[in-house]
Amino acid sequence: QVKLVESGGGLVQPGGSLRLSCAVDVNLFSISTMAWYRQAPGKERELVANITGTGTATYASSVKGRFTISRDNNKDTAFLQMNSLKPEDTAVYFCNLVSPWSMSFWGQGTQVTVSA
Repeated sequence: QVKLVESGGGLVQPGGSLRLSCAVDVNLFSISTMAWYRQAPGKERELVANITGTGTATYASSVKGRFTISRDNNKDTAFLQMNSLKPEDTAVYFCNLVSPWSMSFWGQGTQVTVSA
């Protein structure tokens, strides 16, 4: 079983920044695609950003230019740097790993609240 542990969520004022981390307990991290999703109350889970094992990243239009996804293959950890946060970014953020054979694993989620 693959274990993903998110950290770094919290309460931040509009315009502030947070950095989420996702530590993965598996030896196929470097060849897997990592992604961050979020789910706001009453809404469906949506893809925020993903990054391949070789570092190619894609972003949802709502976060492009404000969020940066990255990974450290030596530490089996993925990151989501979130800048210029808005109240509409408030959600539970989930880390996701997709293996080369398309198996998907999820973390437990971390709450991000953007409020004055």
